[in-house]
Amino acid sequence: MDTQALYDLAPLARVALTGAVLAAGPLAWVWLRHRGTAPATRLRALTLLTLFLTFDLVLFGAFTRLTDSGLGCPDWPGCYGSASPLGAAAQIQSAQTILPSGPVTHGKAWVEMIHRYLATAVGVLILVLALASWVEQRRSRRIGGDADVSPWWATATLVWVCVQGAFGALTVTMKLYPAVVTAHLLGGLALLALLAAQAQGYVRVPLSLAPRLKAAVLAVFGLSVAQIALGGWVSTNYAVLACGDFPTCQGSWWPAMDFDHGFALWRELGVGRDGAWLPFAALTAIHYVHRLGAYVLLVAIALLAWQLAAARRAQPALGRWALALGGVALWQLVSGLSNIVLGWPLLAAVAHTGGAAALVALLTVLLVRGWHPRADHAGAHDPALRFGSVESRLPR
Repeated sequence: MDTQALYDLAPLARVALTGAVLAAGPLAWVWLRHRGTAPATRLRALTLLTLFLTFDLVLFGAFTRLTDSGLGCPDWPGCYGSASPLGAAAQIQSAQTILPSGPVTHGKAWVEMIHRYLATAVGVLILVLALASWVEQRRSRRIGGDADVSPWWATATLVWVCVQGAFGALTVTMKLYPAVVTAHLLGGLALLALLAAQAQGYVRVPLSLAPRLKAAVLAVFGLSVAQIALGGWVSTNYAVLACGDFPTCQGSWWPAMDFDHGFALWRELGVGRDGAWLPFAALTAIHYVHRLGAYVLLVAIALLAWQLAAARRAQPALGRWALALGGVALWQLVSGLSNIVLGWPLLAAVAHTGGAAALVALLTVLLVRGWHPRADHAGAHDPALRFGSVESRLPR
């Protein structure tokens, strides 16, 4: 019988050290590439790089979940009390012998631990970003100026990444509880949004949005969050294959659905509200509600893109934002349909998560730039803010 404790903090220091070593590479790259530049320039580069790596982490988290590797190591933060699967080879082999296709195998253990190492590395980068932001504020005050970005942004991001780490631990210790896994997914996207918003403080390219457009962007953002939550609920309950045809489901426009069990939030994986096995009609309800939500969101994004395109005469940059939103919506439509008609292939499933992350980042940037545009346009003529970085490739 497996008596492994759910929490074993013995390998915590070694796991943290592994994350710090991984973070040293990006930190060294930022320092070498931007040595001799202003501190604000280095902070901006570090923020953008951390944003990019967080996006990658969200994708790898999806890969971990979709390959059923979430319990590859059944304890936290290590693997059977070791800092890597190498030290837990005997325990993993024993579990794999009992259940060759079970949750614990050598491959799944490595996927799970690599995900933890990458998450720790991102946490280290965010910690450095927070400390550097406070140092920059003190330096700016000494010379009588203001920091480009309030250090409270980085501090909020640091607090949130700690919360996200706690959700990651609960994901393992609560054995893939659907509500916790979905919250972990949403937490990763919230972290992405925080970093995207923080990065905008270094960009002096305002975007003027009419009140009606601001309200439309905010509405689409809210619908996107709701739809992503529904998508997470589909994925964590393994309800993607409940409907294998499109546009109908099980040959019907309104199949048999059990909303009571399907949307009971506080329950174990595969279990209904009453403690019995989750009915198939409940999985159908989960899938079909997400599909209906997709229709609503696609229409909302299309209307927003149309409004942005219509306003491009007064502000040409809005036309590029319309194209970007339309492209992400098309990506989500194609990857979502691929999950259904192709039987949930891994590539399409990860791509669908990537599209959701891209949509969150895009709408966050649009909201921040449109809601609080800078008064001065000096940065619009500053080549350092327009070329040679990830940020310069975003729609203006």
